[in-house]
Amino acid sequence: MAAKAYKVKKRGAGRHVQLPEWLQRTEAWTTMKPGPRALYVELKRRFNGHNNGRIYLSHRDAAIALNLHRNTVGPYFAELEERGFVVMTAGPHLGPSGSGISAQWALTELPMAGASKARTDFKKWKNPAQKPCITVINSVRPRKAG
Repeated sequence: MAAKAYKVKKRGAGRHVQLPEWLQRTEAWTTMKPGPRALYVELKRRFNGHNNGRIYLSHRDAAIALNLHRNTVGPYFAELEERGFVVMTAGPHLGPSGSGISAQWALTELPMAGASKARTDFKKWKNPAQKPCITVINSVRPRKAG
């Protein structure tokens, strides 16, 4: 029996990066500059559905992908970590042959291998520059007699 014709020509839309609306509405995302956002998209682009926690991306590779100088992307990684979007699961090191092995990253919006839930640390992030709103209720004091 031959394959059905509609399945032979059927092609997917190709790979894409999906940024959910609930992630984009968080305070950590809306207050972030475009550079770290672009780096996050690049990290998510390297996620294949099974390798969360083992996403390899060095500073040099990130700089090439974002068309930046390699010293520029270091603070972007730090900001993504500080806001809770990514976690470094293994640091960069020299391999047994003396060649460098880049850092491994995990996206906190997705569950890692062996975990049932995602960490979503970025939901808990609060802007330290924003002062808390304190509501003061004016109380009426009795006037002194006299």
